[in-house]
Amino acid sequence: MPKVEIKHPDKVASTGSYSAGVEIDGWLFISGQGPLDLRTGAVVRGSIEEETRLTLNHIGKVLQSAGYSFADVVKCTCHLEDIQDFGRFDKVYAEFFPGIRPARTTVQSGLGDGIKVEIDAIARKTR
Repeated sequence: MPKVEIKHPDKVASTGSYSAGVEIDGWLFISGQGPLDLRTGAVVRGSIEEETRLTLNHIGKVLQSAGYSFADVVKCTCHLEDIQDFGRFDKVYAEFFPGIRPARTTVQSGLGDGIKVEIDAIARKTR
């Protein structure tokens, strides 16, 4: 099975040279998503909770575009601008992953444009 590009359904603005998602052999690899307005490319600034929720909503739309759901996510890598925000970030994150949660790495990172969070994901679905 060849790899297939998965697009974010709301993305109009150019935000770089990458695919929102790539699917191959039942695996979906979702590029790092952040709190962006994908119609303009502008950062949507807010609290860590607001930025996390918007970021995960973007991941949800990529999942849905490929016929996956949050239940299919097996791994996330999460970058926080300030690791002191972990508890507040984690509370919102948990809302999106009831049941068996994905394996996860969460680190403090220097993120561009003053964003507070970026998350990428890997999902698996047998067809």
